[in-house]
Parts: sequence; structure tokens; C-alpha cells
Amino acid sequence: MRMRLIVASLVLIAGSGEARSLHCAPVSRAAIDQQFATFNRSWLTRDPDKVTALFGPGAVLLATLSDEPRTTRAGIRDYFAHFLEKAPVAHIDTSTTRIGCNEAARMGTWTIDVTDPATHEASKVHARYTFIYRYSGGRWWIEHLHSSLMPGGH
Repeated sequence: MRMRLIVASLVLIAGSGEARSLHCAPVSRAAIDQQFATFNRSWLTRDPDKVTALFGPGAVLLATLSDEPRTTRAGIRDYFAHFLEKAPVAHIDTSTTRIGCNEAARMGTWTIDVTDPATHEASKVHARYTFIYRYSGGRWWIEHLHSSLMPGGH
């Protein structure tokens, strides 16, 4: 009977859509900081494919300068194809990190320097952000990125 309960429990876990391993990947705040640095460097390439490649399968992007939720790789790429024309560079202003088993979250405020491609006028976008990362397939992915303008613009 005990063995049946164990097998039934494993079947429930496997059948729940839970694809994550029960093994927790090593992670630290410094590693999550590095994830952001990689993301910011990908913007410097101005290549939307390099940015999109950081997002995991099924990722969701709720972008700062778009009203449209991006829930497909094509949608995420489309956003960055246009956003990268503004030559963005992000600077973290405040940050809080939470680490779990094969998941991590970083949230806070950031300032994004952008340049209008037509006028070459530089401006700063002040926003709140939340990155949710998931470890899968031997690497960390962005599972969710939400960035929204700060109330009052600062």
C-alpha cells in the first residue's frame, strides 16, 4: 500500500504539468545580477534575436512602452525589434532579489536611457520592473518581464 501511495504521488507530480526538476540549481544574488547584465548587454547589440533568445519558452513580456502583452517569441521579438531602435541602456536604481528552487525574481526601479532615432534627442524613462527567472535545460531563462512607467514619470 505504501508503495502505491508513493507511485501515485509521483504520478500526480508528473501529471501536474510540473516540468521542473526536483534538483535545485545553484544560484546567488550575484548570479541574478549577472543575468541582468547579460540582458542589458544584449540591448547594446541592437539585435532583437539576441534579446529574444534570453526569454524561455512560454515567456511573457509586459513591456514599458507597449500596451500589448507579448506572450509568444514572435511577439517578444517584435517589441524588441522596434524598441532597440531607441538605443536603450538600462541602469538599476533599486533592486530586491528573491531566490528559490530553480526560480529567482528581481524587482525594483530602473532608468532606461533612450534616443529618438529620428531626432537623436536623448531622454530617460523611469520605470518599475520585475524579472522572473527560471532554471531549465541547464540555463537560466527570463520567464517573465514586467516593466511599467513610474507614476508621475519619476
